[in-house]
Amino acid sequence: MHTHRRAIIIANGRLDRPEEVAAHLQPGDLLIAADGGARRLQEAGLLPHVLIGDFDSLDAAQVHELEGAGVKVVQHPARKDYTDLELALRYVAHSDLRHVLVFGGLGGRWDQSLANLLIAAAPGLERLEVELVDGQQRICLLRGGQRRTLHGQPGETVSLIPVGGEAGGVYTQGLEYPLHGEDLHFGATRGISNTLLAAQATVSLQRGLLLVVQAPAGV
Repeated sequence: MHTHRRAIIIANGRLDRPEEVAAHLQPGDLLIAADGGARRLQEAGLLPHVLIGDFDSLDAAQVHELEGAGVKVVQHPARKDYTDLELALRYVAHSDLRHVLVFGGLGGRWDQSLANLLIAAAPGLERLEVELVDGQQRICLLRGGQRRTLHGQPGETVSLIPVGGEAGGVYTQGLEYPLHGEDLHFGATRGISNTLLAAQATVSLQRGLLLVVQAPAGV
């Protein structure tokens, strides 16, 4: 796996335009299907490098066909402690990769969507930079001590949402309403609907957990 530069994971949630996965692919990306995410890839005319899950969303013939096409199959028992997406992320965490894009992680069941929004906070995934892509929206989670550079177009919306308690010492550059070490309180909406001023901005966090949501203007 050391030859790959990023991991792209396709989960089994909503993916309205499977072809958008191909638009994000770069040479050297490791393409992973989390169980039924393999069908989303096939709709886009793509094969994963790795298929992971308990395969409750795929039948044995589909798994056999993918394996015959050269896909590495990592099967887990149905009675397991992690969702298929978390299994895929833990697979990446045992590699030398750090950057992960997740497609199909939202939509459908609320419990799955909420869990996937917070999944990067799970123990054992600390070294990964996980970004969920949902159409034109992108979501990532910052841990205390981390800094993230955002890329986009002026006018895009950036929202900062504390989770699991207070997000302490938030600093931003390149946003219309800057923060200079302020705290954002869990449940409060102060960080909602900020605006990107240029093609790049930064957000850093000293303590806690912070969801960073980036969306086109007008969404």
